[in-house]
Amino acid sequence: MTSSEGSTGTGLRKPPPVCIVTGASGWLGHALIRALAQRSGRIRCLASTGSEASRLELRSPSVEVVVADVRDPAGLDRLFDDTNDATVFHAAAVIHPRHGTREVFDVNVGGTALVLDRARRFGARRVVYVSSNSPFGFNATTDEVFDEDSPYRPTGAYGRSKMEAELLVRRVADAGDVETVIVRCPWLYGPHQPRRQTEFFALVRRGLFPIFGDGTSRRSLVYTDNLAQGLLLAELTEAAAGRAYWIADAEPYRMTEIIDAVRNALASEGIETARPRVRLPSFVADAAELADRLIEDRGLYVQKLHVLGEMNKTIACSIARAERELGYRPEIALAEGMRRSIRWCLDWGEPL
Repeated sequence: MTSSEGSTGTGLRKPPPVCIVTGASGWLGHALIRALAQRSGRIRCLASTGSEASRLELRSPSVEVVVADVRDPAGLDRLFDDTNDATVFHAAAVIHPRHGTREVFDVNVGGTALVLDRARRFGARRVVYVSSNSPFGFNATTDEVFDEDSPYRPTGAYGRSKMEAELLVRRVADAGDVETVIVRCPWLYGPHQPRRQTEFFALVRRGLFPIFGDGTSRRSLVYTDNLAQGLLLAELTEAAAGRAYWIADAEPYRMTEIIDAVRNALASEGIETARPRVRLPSFVADAAELADRLIEDRGLYVQKLHVLGEMNKTIACSIARAERELGYRPEIALAEGMRRSIRWCLDWGEPL
């Protein structure tokens, strides 16, 4: 990589004077803000409620919070005010909608369009867009992995909304309006997790999380601190402009490995776990996937049905480009990441 004016001479730019973070109150947002707070500069965050704002402001004196919805143009004007030459980390998204599938398009596509427009108008340096595996569907075999040239095959409303958002991001970059980088991440794990992840841990503890078929389907996961590391590299790497990257743990895991890692993490904290005792034929997940599609076609959404429909699928990616071009090296392995997640649940009184 070649350096340019304002760079560190290693292909990495100097951090900007201010960073803007949408989706700051989520589990990724907490990890990202913790990483950003270790360097100088202001951190301007978007939060949807006053209670979220209060928690974020406790993270660091450099954190400033604007309370608004990502769909609110006036709120985004306040978020971007006085932030010339900022990096924008756009992580706000709805994965599991409460009010039907229209919500995922309003937030994930409409909100992204507004953020990109403000980034252009307020002179942002670069937008790092947090995408997902969902625009790419499922791997054809357990051995296949997605790379950055894999075609779009979105699954469900969420996958289509993230695909449409990616296309918006690419259009802005192609027009030369603002630099962009797309970071695609798979299943997250780490502290500050949502309740659905804690429920997954609880099912594993009781031996009730089902294994479908022979349990050899594979999933890429990413520990939140590893993802934050990848986001910062995408922010500062000069040559990353206009590129897309998969950011995940080093290798995909078999579902049985993931379950074993949770069981071992629970045991390391003195929590007794039952042996896995629920096995289901693969067609049960296939039936759930079909039902999920039929329900979504009517604009409705049932979270547990959607998740069940993915449980026999391989969703795996390669991080080779991120390793090669960004110098990305995931620092936290699965066992340690799961231990930290369990400790956070215990510290915060999350029932396991």
